[in-house]
Amino acid sequence: MTTTDLYEIATSEGDDGTLHPVEQIWTPCADDAADSGFIAHRGLHVTGIDNPTDDHLYPVAFLVLGHQRWTDVIEAAAAYMARIHGWRNLHLYPGDDPSVLIPLIPRAVHTYGVFLRHPHPDHGCGCEWDDTWRMVWSPDTEIGAIPITVLRHPASQATAAAIPSPDHGSVPATWAH
Repeated sequence: MTTTDLYEIATSEGDDGTLHPVEQIWTPCADDAADSGFIAHRGLHVTGIDNPTDDHLYPVAFLVLGHQRWTDVIEAAAAYMARIHGWRNLHLYPGDDPSVLIPLIPRAVHTYGVFLRHPHPDHGCGCEWDDTWRMVWSPDTEIGAIPITVLRHPASQATAAAIPSPDHGSVPATWAH
């Protein structure tokens, strides 16, 4: 799954005049979130994400479904790293110098996102995105938008993940408490 900037859902008009998304929208629920790359930790569904270039071995950020407290997101992210990558802590990437201090744990952000599969099964197009899933940031009013709490991995560069910022940017976001 990759993220992009604000995204407009492309639609097509059905025979009855109803607008339908060109891509399939997935709204995760407790029953299928784990089958889609999320782990459950104390009732939270969390997954690691890469930046848009998909060139990192480990996650540069974490997504948690719903609006959660940032301390709970950090705990869920640590559980994700322990279960998926066998890490006992969240602070450093393997091979990093443990004497290097990470001065601050980044705060979590409350925002919204849409999970898309391209193309919608009824509207194939044959492009490079065929049959791929991605998550895109969206306003809360977008079709299929769900609340998401996102946290940059403490050891990743601040610019590594295109996480919406409450201080600037086009995607609405607020700091988690």
